[in-house]
Amino acid sequence: MTPSSRLAAAAFLIASAWIVAPRAAPVLDYDFFKARVEPIFLEKRAGHTRCYVCHAESNNAFRLERLAPGATFWSEEQSRRNFEMAARLVNPGDPSGSRLLLHPLAPEDGGNVFHSGGRQFASKDDPGWKALADWVNGRKL
Repeated sequence: MTPSSRLAAAAFLIASAWIVAPRAAPVLDYDFFKARVEPIFLEKRAGHTRCYVCHAESNNAFRLERLAPGATFWSEEQSRRNFEMAARLVNPGDPSGSRLLLHPLAPEDGGNVFHSGGRQFASKDDPGWKALADWVNGRKL
């Protein structure tokens, strides 16, 4: 092997390793969650119950904090706990592999077959689903 072919082979190996090197998972942003994701849990969707109604202090994998009497949104402390709860149900950088996004998504678009709250998102084109996906992908405000 000539010195120039060894150099070319070494350059190829270095470039190949860089291309296939795994990327670090994005960090989930609390401010984005509070501003863009939490409101989805309170949103009334035609033909569906709000996420909050079933998931406030529920006995399943996704539990939202109960709103204080007369409150229309969570306190800072409650939002932090909601963030921690939701973060356990996502794979940062992988919306299509995250339970929080798949459970309420219609099966026709890749969602889970069972969700007693119905198909909150008919497709991945739903603005609410997209906001959740943005958060899982590390989007910041």
